[in-house]
Amino acid sequence: MSIRSQFIIGISLCLIAGFSCERNADIQLKASQQSLVVEGIIESGKSPQIILTHSLPFATSYDTSVLQDLFIHHAQITVSTQNRQVTLIEKEIDTLPGILLYYYEPEENQHFKGIAGMTYQLQIQTEQKKLEATTTIPRRGFVLDSIWWEPTLSEDKKDSNKVFLMAKIFDPPQKKDYARYFTKRNNEPFFSGRVSVAEDAISNGKFFDIRIPRGVPKTLDIDSEDYGYFYRGDTVTLKFCNIDEKTYHYWHTWEYARSNQGNPFSSPTKVEGNIPGALGYWGGYQVQTKKIIIPK
Repeated sequence: MSIRSQFIIGISLCLIAGFSCERNADIQLKASQQSLVVEGIIESGKSPQIILTHSLPFATSYDTSVLQDLFIHHAQITVSTQNRQVTLIEKEIDTLPGILLYYYEPEENQHFKGIAGMTYQLQIQTEQKKLEATTTIPRRGFVLDSIWWEPTLSEDKKDSNKVFLMAKIFDPPQKKDYARYFTKRNNEPFFSGRVSVAEDAISNGKFFDIRIPRGVPKTLDIDSEDYGYFYRGDTVTLKFCNIDEKTYHYWHTWEYARSNQGNPFSSPTKVEGNIPGALGYWGGYQVQTKKIIIPK
């Protein structure tokens, strides 16, 4: 996952988190109360990265200056595992005219990379709060065996350019495996699917084939006629990640809340983060990738 695509997800998190709080205002938070929002990841083979922001109420009208003020600066952040600890420093990236986006990661010379099977403790100290959370990068879990493409079944010649991405996955005999996926199309960033997480409720000890819908930016509305497809001539990379149970529950509830946004008959959904005192999550990813070129 590129840091640019993470920022897209991170800003989306702020907006949806504020929306969830507003819908539960009589139970949890007053509409005017602002919360810390954390998006933290550590992937196998990569350094930890943290995005730290304030939440926004769903009804807030916002422009570039509001987005700029979301970020929390000068936080003291450390990540530790066993006998090693690293301090994260604040960095910035200019992705849009006039907008600097901020994140935290270790200095390059620290060489602190995620390792499958390890547990990582996150500590965040701001002017107002001290936050702590723990995640594990799974040692084992689902195995991404192979990927391929299949033509659509539509008889409409307009759809002849569309194809499905398919994957064969092995689920080991042990129970309680959890996964999340992302796709990359050509030179685009990695994006997660509309429903990006899964658990192994019925597939233990088996190979299974599954269709993988193309991932999309969380900040955009879904085009129902185009969602999920790839196209002839595309180069597609599938990133398939084993995750721990808390990371699964966070994204499962987040995506459910997102899908019910604007539905007056749906029940309020509490997004199940794993950082007491804040919204968001700290998640470990054991990453597997495969690439395919779909011929024209």
